Amino acid sequence: MALSTQWPSAEAADATGLDDPGKKDIAMRLVSSAENSSLDWKAQYTYIEDIGDGRGYTGGVVGFCSGTSDMLALVELYTDRDADNPLARYLPALRAVDGTASHEGLDPGFPSAWRKAARTAAFRRAQRDERDRVYFDPAVARAKKDGLGTLGQFVYYDAMVMHGPGADSVSFGGIRERARALADTPADGGGQKTYLDAFLDARVWAMKQEAAHSDVSRVETAQRVFLRNGNLDLDTPLKWKVYGDGYEIA
Repeated sequence: MALSTQWPSAEAADATGLDDPGKKDIAMRLVSSAENSSLDWKAQYTYIEDIGDGRGYTGGVVGFCSGTSDMLALVELYTDRDADNPLARYLPALRAVDGTASHEGLDPGFPSAWRKAARTAAFRRAQRDERDRVYFDPAVARAKKDGLGTLGQFVYYDAMVMHGPGADSVSFGGIRERARALADTPADGGGQKTYLDAFLDARVWAMKQEAAHSDVSRVETAQRVFLRNGNLDLDTPLKWKVYGDGYEIA
């Protein structure tokens, strides 16, 4: 079946975009399949471990990292809202290890404190709010400005979660610029499929620059599959694979 390269009207985009609650939940489940090997993204509030990627501890619903500032920002927000929380005492250590893989000042108690905090509604809310502020809202807004529909908005969001919102060559901004050098966005008159293929190519290049991200199945056997099937609205049913494991949303 031929893939449409037509960008829907603004009204249609608003109705079917990733910020629709049902579509947003699908996006969270897709990311969770790649980040946590589970579709149950709401079970990941308590998740915390060092996965050996040079980013220190990784935790929560989008993999906030102690080495990349977003975990620090999350705990600062949580502490602003609830000063007497299990993680507040670790703020000096989080500031000290930011930008490194170090656990200094965090071990041995930080993981258990994280899990204790994640049993509270306040910390779960803080995780959702930081996820949206740092990753989801900027990704969806940028995708809409580029003329992308629901699938494209998810493609941007997943890239921003993994690579961060920066401008260097292996962050979201650099990936987008690499893609735009290969194809015009729909907002600039290009075809949606052609541009998304170029963006996914640029994403694969960025992933292969880091050993921890060298498995590109979350692109090639998931997002690229949806694109080739012409599912630009990310409609269910969805079937995909990540790291060889199969998933389905009916």
